[in-house]
Amino acid sequence: MSAARFCLDAYVTTAAAPRITRPRRVVLGGVCAGLADHLRLRVSRVRLVMILLAFCGGAGILFYLWLWALTPLQPVDREDPDVVRRAAPVAVLLVVVAAIGLLVAAVGGPFLGSRINAVAVSTLACSVLAVLWSAFFDRRDPRRSARFGIVVRGVCAGILILMGLALLLSSSRVGAMTAVISVFTIAAGIAVLVVPVSVRAWSERMGERTARVREVQRAEIAAHLHDSVLQTLALIQTRAGASSEVARLARAQERELRDWLFAGTTPTGNDLASELRDAAAAIELEYPARLEVVVVGESARAANAAIVAAAREAMVNAARHAGGEVSVYLEVSDGAADVFVRDRGPGFDMADLPTDRLGVRESIVGRMSRAGGWATVAPGAGGIGTEIHLHLETEDGHA
Repeated sequence: MSAARFCLDAYVTTAAAPRITRPRRVVLGGVCAGLADHLRLRVSRVRLVMILLAFCGGAGILFYLWLWALTPLQPVDREDPDVVRRAAPVAVLLVVVAAIGLLVAAVGGPFLGSRINAVAVSTLACSVLAVLWSAFFDRRDPRRSARFGIVVRGVCAGILILMGLALLLSSSRVGAMTAVISVFTIAAGIAVLVVPVSVRAWSERMGERTARVREVQRAEIAAHLHDSVLQTLALIQTRAGASSEVARLARAQERELRDWLFAGTTPTGNDLASELRDAAAAIELEYPARLEVVVVGESARAANAAIVAAAREAMVNAARHAGGEVSVYLEVSDGAADVFVRDRGPGFDMADLPTDRLGVRESIVGRMSRAGGWATVAPGAGGIGTEIHLHLETEDGHA
């Protein structure tokens, strides 16, 4: 009965124990902290056991590395990026050990004899480990900058080259093995400097080659779709009429297809041209109209909210009351931005609008006036339709 009770308690304890994971704020690898949390023990006790096991033929070191490789990290917190923050400056400690090895070899070389080879190999191992640690672990730590990795790599390269020269000076007294190790150490020091630069250049070249291949493939697909799908969509719009539901859907699909085909060739962000195009695309889905946006000049870097809102109100009015074809013309110069919204509807006179109709007066004219610009409402060319002209001075590229 007692044995059954013990097994039941052990099962309940194991089932209630949390899943072993490594935290993201650690000293070295987070293995002891994760194991302590899993076993409900103090971290200090787990670390003491690991240190004692390290002296048992290196069992603690192997066990630590095994858990480090197989234990997953804790889930990512929304407020914390997907990184691991380590308190121990492992790369710096390895560089210090390598520097001590260089000092021992340089000062005590004549007295070490063949043991200088062991010092050189230890220095080589510490330097290489420091470079690898800074490249693979510290690179993802926000507290270690890119300059930190460059400094570590440069210091390790200098240590290895100086160690190789020190071995060459003592090789005549110790033997051929020391000469071989010295040459290998100097080569490793040069490789520490050259290999990362070569890998970076090769990666950039392969990235450019991949981008060119993708551009060629995209151009071939664009040519094929332009000869088939895009022409079919354009034909549907022409035959169905700008105000029909079919034409509006065909134009929306055409715009999405063109955005996919020519991604990266049009301005992105919140520039004035992009804002007007997005507004026109949204309005076309709501009203039976076709809005064509034409841009002349270099679009401003940032769009002023007032001119965007006024232009959108003008486009909505044109699509709602006139329908059909609506032209949106944007002209950006060094000192100003002008937006023209033209429709082919029956037109209207501002003086005939009731005083309680504030759409044009406040949402367009008043808004532009408050922003430091102006807006005019006039009949279109030949007295057909309506043309709304928005003007705003630009400052530092903002329209």
